[in-house]
Amino acid sequence: PNAPLKDPKTYTIVGRPILRPDVPDKCTGRNVYVQDFSLPGMLHGRVIHPPSIGAKLMSLDESSIRTIPGARVVRIQNFLGIVAPDEWAAIRAAKELKVTWTEEQGLPGSDNLDRHVRESVPDHDETIVNKGDPAAALPGTTKQLSALYAWPIQSHASLGPSCAVADVRPEGTTIWTASQGPHGMRANFSRIFGIPEDKLRVIFLDGSGSYGGNGNDDAAADALLLSRAIGKPVRVQWMREDEHAWDPKGPPQVLEIRGGLDNDNRIAAWETHMWLPMNIQGNRPLVSVDGAGITQPHGQGAGLMSQNGDPPYAASNVRVVVHYLKGTPLRPSNLRAPGKVANVFAVESFTDELAAAAGVDAVEFRLRGLTDPRALDVIKGAAEMIGWEGRPSPNRRPINGNVLTGRGFAYARYKQAENYVAIAMEVAVDRNTGKINVRRIACAHDGGLIVNPDGLRNQIEGSILQTLGRALHEEVKFDRSRVTSVDWASYPILSFPDVPSLDVALIDRPALPPLGAGEASTAPVAAAVANAVFDATGIRLRRVPLRLEVPVRG
Repeated sequence: PNAPLKDPKTYTIVGRPILRPDVPDKCTGRNVYVQDFSLPGMLHGRVIHPPSIGAKLMSLDESSIRTIPGARVVRIQNFLGIVAPDEWAAIRAAKELKVTWTEEQGLPGSDNLDRHVRESVPDHDETIVNKGDPAAALPGTTKQLSALYAWPIQSHASLGPSCAVADVRPEGTTIWTASQGPHGMRANFSRIFGIPEDKLRVIFLDGSGSYGGNGNDDAAADALLLSRAIGKPVRVQWMREDEHAWDPKGPPQVLEIRGGLDNDNRIAAWETHMWLPMNIQGNRPLVSVDGAGITQPHGQGAGLMSQNGDPPYAASNVRVVVHYLKGTPLRPSNLRAPGKVANVFAVESFTDELAAAAGVDAVEFRLRGLTDPRALDVIKGAAEMIGWEGRPSPNRRPINGNVLTGRGFAYARYKQAENYVAIAMEVAVDRNTGKINVRRIACAHDGGLIVNPDGLRNQIEGSILQTLGRALHEEVKFDRSRVTSVDWASYPILSFPDVPSLDVALIDRPALPPLGAGEASTAPVAAAVANAVFDATGIRLRRVPLRLEVPVRG
């Protein structure tokens, strides 16, 4: 621990844009993804998920697939799968097998999701920030505001559906997977399936997208069950509708914030209440394991979701209360920047509302509440990059024909302890269609020492663009029985024509340790868009995905 560190001035590799060695193979089709992997004698499997969540298998007619050569049915209680010699035969058999299921109706429906979350009885409450007495201070403030913000259930929406290969043999089991947690999978599968860990090998292969705990672990469990039943290696790849309907989801969140300003238009009182799922020890339940009647711990977790619920700006009276819920309508899981992406959306939107109520420019309002030079640097940097004009919002002259234009700003220090990120945006809103077109994004990012500026820039750009799609488009829709957004038409993501101009400024701190950059720049994106829409239209959007009623009367 006392070894002297190398002087950053003498670095020869750190700080240079070293090209990634894997890119050529990935661009030319030579890289082996888990979807490409095969074994000699391998069979192809498909799992037939029930039409409604929690449904029971009543009957099936195996004769309905007798014309498909080599297709076999595997049933283990309510787990139903198909194996076949080739992929197309497995797909055909899964479609043509005649099956009868019960119809279950245990979901609240996504149309009532915000109210369902807000009105759910918490398991327990926890005050995680408690400074001063906002309840006592609020009545004495000169301007008071309150607002409710909501974040929907979202899918990982991996471009390549989840896939795995399993080979169960008497001497041991091997699984090839793109799971982000192969070591955890090995420990969980050992407990669930009764396989000693020294007889279970989990091999990681690249997957086509992940962003947290998507369906990869489920696909691996599917493959293991089928391989164990058949006695041969089995490859399972989910169909698109399986991925959208059955992957674990980023859970919903609701936040209520109230606050007030003092005579100098600074934050005098702030109180956040947030509703989110509690963490329960144990593995995330696997769908096929439940279906097969195998006992497994029903854990629940989606990351440290309560962080960034308090303002990063100076305030004498701040309270943040978390209402931990026992459950959520669909299986929750980590999804990029879990919790923080919704919390910063709410906190930075409310900060913008306070700035507008004070009649103060949004950037100036933020600068007044900060003294940390790193925070000041990213905020000033992003504002300068986009050519920020100091004035209150909304824009008094936004109209150009049927188009309303505006700009928005948001800032976050990730987890209130890590990266500093500021984002400025320019948007155009079509008054007739309500479409929000993000034209320009400027981001200033400070994550300590920059090891590889090219890799860091790639991470930030990808984070921002993915979250732009989450902010504008992504929402899992479901009725009382099932997920109904099961394809790219009903669950759209950001498309190439909608990618805006994006500039990123990297602030290097050679004397400070480097921080991860895969999530921090996601946090301010949604608020920056919503704040820009307000500047253009005078309309506050407090629910993601951000949508305007038409015609827009800005």
